[in-house]
Amino acid sequence: MEKLFQLRNHGTTVRKELAAGLTTFLTMAYILAVNPGMLGSIGNGMTAPAVFTATVIGSAVATLMMAFTANLPVALAPGMGLNAFFTYTVVLGQGYSWKIALTAVFLEGILFILLSLVNVRELIIKAIPANLKKAVAVGIGLFITLIGLENAGVVVGDPATLVTLGALTSGPALLALIGLVIILILYTRKVPGAILLGILITTIIGIPLKVTAIPEGFSPFSLPAAPLFLQFDLSGIFSFKFFTIFFTFLFVDIFDTVGTLVGVATQAGLINKNGEIPRVKQALLSDAVGTVVGAALGTSTVTSYVESTAGVASGGRTGLTAATTGILFLAALFLSPLFLLIPSAATAPALVIVGFFMMRSVTSIDFTDPTEGIPAFLSIIMMPFAYSIAEGIVYGVLSFVLLKAAMGRFKDVSIVTWILFAIFILRFFIK
Repeated sequence: MEKLFQLRNHGTTVRKELAAGLTTFLTMAYILAVNPGMLGSIGNGMTAPAVFTATVIGSAVATLMMAFTANLPVALAPGMGLNAFFTYTVVLGQGYSWKIALTAVFLEGILFILLSLVNVRELIIKAIPANLKKAVAVGIGLFITLIGLENAGVVVGDPATLVTLGALTSGPALLALIGLVIILILYTRKVPGAILLGILITTIIGIPLKVTAIPEGFSPFSLPAAPLFLQFDLSGIFSFKFFTIFFTFLFVDIFDTVGTLVGVATQAGLINKNGEIPRVKQALLSDAVGTVVGAALGTSTVTSYVESTAGVASGGRTGLTAATTGILFLAALFLSPLFLLIPSAATAPALVIVGFFMMRSVTSIDFTDPTEGIPAFLSIIMMPFAYSIAEGIVYGVLSFVLLKAAMGRFKDVSIVTWILFAIFILRFFIK
């Protein structure tokens, strides 16, 4: 362990690392319930058991690669927000098949690998305005919160007001509100694995409420279902609409990964004197490879998880923390019936609390400068209101360039941003 992970140099021990890895797993294991439920709702051959297998394997491969190549205490899994974009925007919203959506994820992962190898990622990262990067995180938070509330029936459609409150005194909506209270209390009291624990408690409460349905002869153990291996569709990949989907996956993946790596590395005291993350290329490659593997098996984009900070707070400093989390993911492969038993009303509170986590970035957005604040605002509100992460990014970039140009501040707009502006304008005229 010492030779592999240099524990002494990082001031840690095997015991600390194992405990940190378990903590990280507990804080992010909710994805094993949320992701299959979300993508499985697509139907047409995309089943929750198959998505569960893809989720577990994609997460384990990426996390173990992070452990042994980057030696960082960072775990990975299909990203919240990206799975919502995959399900509710690309497939259910725009009418693409899930095979085309998987193709976009797969190609995005391939390109991310190439960008990581040749260090082009810095060019893309610098091209997107800082306030827009933060706004995207906030907008995604609001979007997945809306999805969670809608899935549980807390928020429903209304012909007069578009949305309104559902029937909150019974059924899934009541269970979701109970679960939200439980998770908020556990999180506020800093209970380890608060989200997962809250989901499990809510699922149990759902039994007498007849929301959690336990099949006859239920067993928590089973052999894993076969994943959706290499289910790709290359038709229409050269359209502007497909490019928007592809770019959104790439954009969110890059900044989600970089933001998480910076946050975790800073908390762990791993940033060097030049402000750089050690072995960042290997870390980004782990993310990209996880995305390619996940798409090849049938799940949405795999990315670094900010919940890794829970493991760091427990003492995790090396890849042994990530290795522990990765092994626990593999162990969960044989517990699919347990995770698939969890109703959407029990996972809805998890989406709400993750939305809260992502909302934090709003405090650092500069709203005093209209050329910065207005694009950020439009990016944030267009995601939930247009029910699309892609539209939020599009309108954020368009308004940013237009306002900067109107004020004669052309130096604030990079060449790459101008290229994106032109592509997004053409998108309105060419289908």
